[in-house]
Amino acid sequence: MDYLNRNTFEYLIETLSDNSHKKFFNVPKLGGTKYDVLPYSIRVLLEAAVRNCDGFLMKKEDVMNILDWKTKQSNVEVPFFPARVLLQDFTGIPAMVDFAAMREAVKTLGGDPKKVHPACPTDLTVDHSLQIDFSKCAIQNAPNPGGGDLQKAGKLSPLKVQPKKLPCRGQTTCRGSCDSGELSRNSGMFSSQIENTPILCPFHLQPVPEPETVLKNQEVEFGRNRERLQFFKWSSRVFKNVAVIPPGTGMAHQVNLEYLSRVVFEEKNLLFPDSVVGTDSHITMVNGLGILGWGVGGIETEAVMLGLPISLTLPEVVGCELTGPSNPFVTSIDIVLGITKHLRQVGVAGKFVEFFGNGVSQLSIVDRTTIANMCPEYGAILSFFPVDNVTLRHLEHTGFDKTKLESMKKYLKAVKLFQNYENSSKPEYSQVIQINLNSIVPSVSGPKRPQDRVAVTDMKNDFQACLNEKVGFKGFQVAVEKQNDTVSIHYEGSEYKLSHGSVVIAAVISCTNNCNPSVMLAAGLLAKKAVEAGLRVKPYIRTSLSPGSGMVTHYLSSSGVLPYLMTFTIVFYSHTVGYGCSTCVGNTAPLSEAVLNAVKQGDLITCGVLSGNKNFEGRLCDCVRANYLASPPLVVAYAIAGTVNIDFQTEPLGIDPTGKEIYLHDIWPSREEVHQIEEENVILSMFKALKEKVEMGNKRWNSLEAPDSVLFPWDLKSTYIRCPSFFDKLTKEPTALQPIENAHVLLYLGDSVTTDHISPAGSIARSSAAAKYLTNRGLTPREFNSYGARRGNDAVMTRGTFANIKLFNKFIGKPAPKTIHFPSGQTLDVFEAAELYQKEGIPLMILAGKKYGSGNSRDWAAKGPFLLGVKAVLAESYEKIHKDHLIGIGIAPLQFLPGENADSLGLSGREVFSLIFPEELSPGITLNIKTSTGKAFSVIASFENDVEITLYKHGGLLNFVARKFS
Repeated sequence: MDYLNRNTFEYLIETLSDNSHKKFFNVPKLGGTKYDVLPYSIRVLLEAAVRNCDGFLMKKEDVMNILDWKTKQSNVEVPFFPARVLLQDFTGIPAMVDFAAMREAVKTLGGDPKKVHPACPTDLTVDHSLQIDFSKCAIQNAPNPGGGDLQKAGKLSPLKVQPKKLPCRGQTTCRGSCDSGELSRNSGMFSSQIENTPILCPFHLQPVPEPETVLKNQEVEFGRNRERLQFFKWSSRVFKNVAVIPPGTGMAHQVNLEYLSRVVFEEKNLLFPDSVVGTDSHITMVNGLGILGWGVGGIETEAVMLGLPISLTLPEVVGCELTGPSNPFVTSIDIVLGITKHLRQVGVAGKFVEFFGNGVSQLSIVDRTTIANMCPEYGAILSFFPVDNVTLRHLEHTGFDKTKLESMKKYLKAVKLFQNYENSSKPEYSQVIQINLNSIVPSVSGPKRPQDRVAVTDMKNDFQACLNEKVGFKGFQVAVEKQNDTVSIHYEGSEYKLSHGSVVIAAVISCTNNCNPSVMLAAGLLAKKAVEAGLRVKPYIRTSLSPGSGMVTHYLSSSGVLPYLMTFTIVFYSHTVGYGCSTCVGNTAPLSEAVLNAVKQGDLITCGVLSGNKNFEGRLCDCVRANYLASPPLVVAYAIAGTVNIDFQTEPLGIDPTGKEIYLHDIWPSREEVHQIEEENVILSMFKALKEKVEMGNKRWNSLEAPDSVLFPWDLKSTYIRCPSFFDKLTKEPTALQPIENAHVLLYLGDSVTTDHISPAGSIARSSAAAKYLTNRGLTPREFNSYGARRGNDAVMTRGTFANIKLFNKFIGKPAPKTIHFPSGQTLDVFEAAELYQKEGIPLMILAGKKYGSGNSRDWAAKGPFLLGVKAVLAESYEKIHKDHLIGIGIAPLQFLPGENADSLGLSGREVFSLIFPEELSPGITLNIKTSTGKAFSVIASFENDVEITLYKHGGLLNFVARKFS
């Protein structure tokens, strides 16, 4: 992009001191004292506006509105040009499929399809297709030749302790073949005081080498997703500015932090702040690195990729002052859950949050990114930590070029984007709140929403309260006489009892809010101490370890804690299963039949515990109704306990082989222990290794064949990649807005319907409409894969829309992916009913309550309803990202007047609705709806600006952009 061509503010361009080749826009000169009191996040918005001001897409008026933020906040719309785009494969593939389909449409309209390609750097990370097909370790009681030094054989990486000769596990007897009961190397790390107990010393624990399981899962991943991967490779060859990070590299967010982030961009010797948007709500993670970024979903992201700005209301900025030292027993996860709950209560939806205060200077970059990552859970657009000395030290530590680092520092100071807590002027904020870090205690979140924080000390009482409460966000309504029910299961030759609160899934995941080395190392140290204490996890619990990137595996391995997280029969039946979201997006391997039958037999409220960021009901597994987010060490703790119905202060985790009760505080690693190991093991060479892995790829990816034609050669037999029908009726000019006449209600929904309910990301149920479609094409259930993996096929995704078994449609009266086709009176799958309506030429609407479309940003949560024939959604309120998606696909977002809803208006949802649009729409205009019962009422057309109205008139963003190319 040529930022200097006809720029209104060209006069602000200066050269960097000591380097005349590097230029920048000296934006502070534009505003003087006005600039000095702007929040740092607004300064970044202002710089982007100044740099891109061409008088057309970005006007001088927009720039001045941002400069006058103090008086214009919340009152004006401004465009924003992010510097780059980040996609992950689940949400990225529909964007790239749309680009491929747009090339077809442009050619059909007489344009040049070669013009269709991203206008800004676009990185696509293939990280969401991993499934845990192989997770178990092989424990071998092999002889111990020469003292058993398996480190040389590549089996184990011992802790950083001095070599010494110690009896195997102190005064115990090894079940292996240690000569005279002694080991010659590092055996002291297993030392304990359990006398005369036959156990395995560390050098008789021989897990399958970590790469073997990773490679096995990767092999299945490549086979299962070959068509998708070939399409991605075609995209990287054909589209300019597209880079694909191949499978097996790491999570999108962690690769973004460790490799993709620039902090300061340099393009044609012009310096400017790094900024990013992408198809995932947790793009905000990089806010902790001083990078402005947030998730906007596939449709808006495609607009940015095509050189168009995104539009946002000039936001309020809440200043969050962090004070006081943090409690020594809390992790960064506890801090983020505490801040999440506080900000939820304050109310920061649709606002920027910017952190400052002496508490910020105490937080490491990984702490900051952990806090910023949870931004979507408290509803803000982003959570920003300005660049400071901590940021620069982190960049130096991770191998950032020192010359570039010096230029970066000079530039940031020149444009007053560098935070110096001692001397810098204090910005003015819309509102200031304070959080004392010392007041935060260890916590988890659940059982159904990430914002429902529970102190660990209150966990047992809270879970029991959930059993009593009526069905809702915190309740399961279990009859009092059934709350103590147990069901016996036989598993691997032993008998166990399951009850309400039993843990059946425990997943240590290091993406997003757990990229922090301290919490992953704490989990490993806790596992080590549990091994030493003779504790173990019940074998029926489905456990997994999914590192966010190879970086995590490096420091877990080099510190010596990885074997303990991988050890099945001793503590945490787990293995490094690969690099991908796995459990977090519902890609958990099936639970055992014994567990499934017991859950069904006893109607048990069993639990999943994971160190992810989403825990909506049914997301991990259909049969697991209570799910808790926790820090990695707490995941290990609850796995060992086997239940969430426990008070760690008064009840033991388990009993050691001598009968001694072991409590959590006995084995919880101190912050000093964790910090020491982190300092020794998270080193520069790891970041260099990641860089090589990203740039060199891997053998499977490098050898993968893919076409390089201008147009993608669609395979009509493919069940993964299909040319979508969005452009089928595209004309060169948009037609006048058509009324919505005699529309039936497809679904009548309540409050807080999430995008998980609308567009599920888990496995494809065998009885679903999508399963029927795949079966008719010759696939077996084992080949179904997941909805996320098939987002490139609109036929599958349309059938998956509203297919979540937890969907509560008031027409049905119970959770089920069903609805009523009113002309016939039949109860059908949602897709089947919609298909009938479309054959009859009947338009559809959705009735909903508050916060419709909350949760993850998913473009298919809008595309799916559109392809089902939905013309409008009528709700009490919307999650902003989802509302933007509805407009972007051509669905009208209608809103009840304040204080009104379907109940207050006496609507049953069985009426037929009609709506006429005026010739000239305006933001927030009131429209009239008439029903077949004679009832009439007014609603708000929830368009916020003229850009949204223009997109809606074009039938959505895709049509608008395709017409531009034609």
